[in-house]
Amino acid sequence: MIETKEVIEFFDRLAPGWDAEMIRSDEIIGIILDHAGVTEGKDILDVACGTGVLIPDYLKRHAASVTGIDISPKMAEIAKEKFPQERVTILCGDVEATAFDRQFDCVVVYNAFPHFPDPERLIRTLTGLLKPGGTLTVAHGMSREKIDAHHHGTASHVSNGLMPADDLAAIFGKYLSVHTVISDERMYQVAGKKTKTA
Repeated sequence: MIETKEVIEFFDRLAPGWDAEMIRSDEIIGIILDHAGVTEGKDILDVACGTGVLIPDYLKRHAASVTGIDISPKMAEIAKEKFPQERVTILCGDVEATAFDRQFDCVVVYNAFPHFPDPERLIRTLTGLLKPGGTLTVAHGMSREKIDAHHHGTASHVSNGLMPADDLAAIFGKYLSVHTVISDERMYQVAGKKTKTA
């Protein structure tokens, strides 16, 4: 079982060098954000936002607002320093224990899903944070095999491993209308739309 305290300590330790270690493909991130419904005028919630690696991408797409939340105080602190813009809000906390006063058009979990202890509880919570018609996305900018290999060493105590995309899509399907399921050698993504008002 993943311990929250250990996750916080792990990511606090990595935070100072996080941006320097970042490997990204603009093309893959573009595909992920297209499926996530990130377009002009949308309100975005970036869950486990880290140092804000996707925030420039949201701003480039003219999001109306970006709210980033991360459980690691050090990650959130760096993100806050990097993005002083008025339409960007960075929170430090556990998304499952945070009372939000609003709902969002797009909720994105990027490169973070295996670090949450209870996948279904997370999906249920995040669905509740979506506006009707909003989209929830869980995505990684590399293959499932690469993610699991990456987490196998020093991160094994803070990672559940990445479940097969079809299994995650089955959980999504209980709460959302699933429209994207990708798991190949380049990326991993499951996305679904909130069709009900519930």
